[in-house]
Amino acid sequence: MSDWVAIPAGDFWMGTDDGPDNTRPRHRVTVDAFLMMRFPVSRAQYQEFLDATSCPAPSCWSVSHLSDERQPACGVSWHDACAFASWRGGRLPTEAEREWASRGGRMDAAFPWGDEVREVPWGPSGGPPLLGDGEPNGFGLFHMADGVHEWCLDWYDSRWYAVSGADNPRGPENGTRRAARGGSWRHQIRVTACTARSSLPPHYQYEDFGFRLVDSPPHRV
Repeated sequence: MSDWVAIPAGDFWMGTDDGPDNTRPRHRVTVDAFLMMRFPVSRAQYQEFLDATSCPAPSCWSVSHLSDERQPACGVSWHDACAFASWRGGRLPTEAEREWASRGGRMDAAFPWGDEVREVPWGPSGGPPLLGDGEPNGFGLFHMADGVHEWCLDWYDSRWYAVSGADNPRGPENGTRRAARGGSWRHQIRVTACTARSSLPPHYQYEDFGFRLVDSPPHRV
């Protein structure tokens, strides 16, 4: 199984008028085709990066419930995620790419699998689930609504949707927080809707933040 999945170009209704204010208004968006990692970057993959560079490990790297090499790399700042991308090749996804990919072809469903809330497995010692536990979405991507919040390329603005462009939008030009998407294993409800947005200052390292990369075809597949 390839580590990378080809995501087709498409247009879709981004956001929702039935959710939090930062997901409004629902607006039409077009994205070009791209490649996306099938899973979030694993702890094992991130350890290879740490071994090859002078980048310091996240502050939570030795925590027992995050230490299985098959778990996502947790506690990585936005800056360090970008450093990993430069080292390995690729970049972080935009919010538009991440939402389109999360839907997996389901245009109006709340989650990648439909509208019902699902239980997701716990990982070792009550941490995030092991990568590959659960089912892929329609594009073959895992953990698009559970596991860790995943950093996006964009600066975050809660009101951005009111002024966002429609063609491969990249977010505002500046800000104080970077956008993130996807579920958090630390939440009481451990799945997150495709439209849900979160954010964090880019230097923060939280246990429930990880990342995956995108790239441009035809490279890697």
